[in-house]
Amino acid sequence: MAQAANDTKRAVRHEGWGTLRRFIPYLWPKDQPGLKARIVIALGFIALSMALQFTMPALLGMAVDAMGSITPRISTFAMLYVLAYSAARLSGVVFDNLRNLVFERVGQQATAQLAENVFVQLHRLSLRFHLARRTGEVIKVIERGTKSIDTMLYFLLFNIAPTVILLAGTAAIFYVKFGWTLVVATAIAVVAYIWTTRAITEWRTHLRENMNRLDGHALSRAVDSLLNYETVKYFAAERREADRYTRATRAYADAAVKSENSLALLNIAQAAITNLLMAGALAFTVKGWAEGRYSAGQLVFVQGYLTQLFRPLDMLGMVYRTIRQGLIDMASMFELIDTRVEVQDAPGAPALVVQRPTLVFDNVVFGYEPDRTILQGLSFEVPAGSQVAVVGPSGAGKSTIARLVFRFYDPWSGRILIDGQDIREVTQESLRAAVGIVPQDSVLFNDTIGYNIAYGRDGAGPADIEAAARGAALTDLIARLPQGFDTEVGERGLKLSGGEKQRVAIARTLVKNPPILLLDEATSALDTRTEQDILATLHNISTGRTSLSIAHRLSTIADADRIFVLDNGLLAESGSHSELLRRDGLYADMWNRQANEVEEVQAAE
Repeated sequence: MAQAANDTKRAVRHEGWGTLRRFIPYLWPKDQPGLKARIVIALGFIALSMALQFTMPALLGMAVDAMGSITPRISTFAMLYVLAYSAARLSGVVFDNLRNLVFERVGQQATAQLAENVFVQLHRLSLRFHLARRTGEVIKVIERGTKSIDTMLYFLLFNIAPTVILLAGTAAIFYVKFGWTLVVATAIAVVAYIWTTRAITEWRTHLRENMNRLDGHALSRAVDSLLNYETVKYFAAERREADRYTRATRAYADAAVKSENSLALLNIAQAAITNLLMAGALAFTVKGWAEGRYSAGQLVFVQGYLTQLFRPLDMLGMVYRTIRQGLIDMASMFELIDTRVEVQDAPGAPALVVQRPTLVFDNVVFGYEPDRTILQGLSFEVPAGSQVAVVGPSGAGKSTIARLVFRFYDPWSGRILIDGQDIREVTQESLRAAVGIVPQDSVLFNDTIGYNIAYGRDGAGPADIEAAARGAALTDLIARLPQGFDTEVGERGLKLSGGEKQRVAIARTLVKNPPILLLDEATSALDTRTEQDILATLHNISTGRTSLSIAHRLSTIADADRIFVLDNGLLAESGSHSELLRRDGLYADMWNRQANEVEEVQAAE
């Protein structure tokens, strides 16, 4: 049961080419020939650019040799070589930028598609995953993964591949012009460069992974603290929160310093290898010139090819780190995609069809952890059109009932039936469309009142919103607000009072218009006067529906058609309010205790 949560805590390491293979379908989409054509055109521009790069050093070398002659005809050739060299440089820049223009949509499309898939997957994952994972860390994983894709693709296609071609072409040209000596020296230097870069970058990668972990930790601290802004203020804990955040940010800063210092070491090592090769190659050419075997232009020829080769090699460390880090960040995103979906639709599951909205718990056994059972064979039935309440001591499993009805979790054993249909055998979308809820803590989107009401049903229009507002007794509030339904409610609806938020949640449920209604301690956080107003509204919207009220305060459900009393995950008693009081059992004891508490409060006042 805890496997999904454990998976999310596992340190993420890239899988090299395995991660790249998973990304190829996003880069080469089967159903989008236009994007494939763009990739082919971009590769064509790469080929043209590479051809020009091979001609430029040769043209410059020939220009230098021609300048050694004073003959006007030869001088004209020198001028033509220089002009051709300049034209090749300009054309190379043009082709490189045309390549970028053509490929940009491919990279952005692939990035967007992968990000959309991760977002959809996050909504498919169970409540257990979201309770175990910090929101800030999840957002950071998506942000890093999507940002790394475009850059990584650019380097793979437009740096690594051209560098390999350039290296092979340079080796062939050096062999033809200078023999094996220069080819072997260049090969040794390139191998040493790649090995050194890889070794130091592997070390830097561990530093980077630690830095990313601390960065995500610092962000999650900040998000958690800001989401609990009111709690921080209640306990005057601003200094405490600042200290926690400071510790997290300073740990990240220390890791970032180590990472940047290791970069300096890498740059020094790379520069030493490249300059040693350059010095040796130029000395070899000068020696051949002194012996009469090479011309002065061939010195420029060698310097030009090595400079062209060094330019992408100088970036190899950054390219390798970018690709390495991109693989790590992409692997983190793929890990989210691969996270096991705990609650899934059965293959070929039909939609739930509700004609008589009955709700039945049939010997349901469930717990959030394997070693702690919450419901221990719970059975009860809510008849169609009735108003039923569930009460019991704290920890008896009342709120668990609502989570199971919505299939946030599946029971370990037993069945939950709606109109005789096992909810595990129908689609989750149709199930949740048939059930509405007014929760204890009504969290609203940081948008307008109208948007939050209309959220109850896709496509709800202004008339639906206004009718739901009237049904939830929101019209007086809307009339007092200068912007009416366009009033912003703030983060989690904090600009509204508790009662106003509850009415918006009720209106949202009215827009949904479900045949089955769950009221999960919908008034427990309200004052007595507001509670009575909300209760009257809830009573009105429950009429003609099957409603199940989960309550802590027994006075709020005394008029229910039937009351189920839970104790230790089992049905201890059931009956009407008067019947349960006459029985003088657990319900009567709870009623008397709450009555005494009310009397004590009134006496104290």
